Amino acid sequence: PGNNKNGSKSLPLLRSVFEWAREVNPSQPISSGVWFENKDIVELQLNSSDVITFHNYEPAGHLKRQIAKLKLEGRPLICTEWMARTRGSLVQTNLPIFKDEKVGCLNWGLVAGKTNTIYPWQKTLRYRMQNHWFRGDVTEPKIWFHDLFRPDGSAFDNSEIDLFKQLTQR
Repeated sequence: PGNNKNGSKSLPLLRSVFEWAREVNPSQPISSGVWFENKDIVELQLNSSDVITFHNYEPAGHLKRQIAKLKLEGRPLICTEWMARTRGSLVQTNLPIFKDEKVGCLNWGLVAGKTNTIYPWQKTLRYRMQNHWFRGDVTEPKIWFHDLFRPDGSAFDNSEIDLFKQLTQR
């Protein structure tokens, strides 16, 4: 969870979006991903979502605590963004937690590409602003932030892919 400098400014819109979605009686579940700590917004998200979706870019202990807290809502959980190697959110430590807790998870990055998510967010923004992104003169970091594969299909870290295969039995 990060800082929310805008407070609850989006709360009326979020409330309206949930109302509009319910008006059409959708066949699919409705959810708004919990990703920062604004009490009013998080409360609306948790009370209005059919499935609890959330982000977690923290080490294993934090992920376990967040899952335990969200499980109290009594609904399925899906982590819609995770893995930030340089922040301690690792395939080796966090993917087994998702499996053990029966929590779905989606990787933010899959293949290194134009979004530059092999770099931490701050650097990605800075590279974009300096236009390095388009010039192609940025050195690949030793530890990637996100992404699992290079553009040629080779893995950033084969042990991560092996763990995905092991845990999914594929």
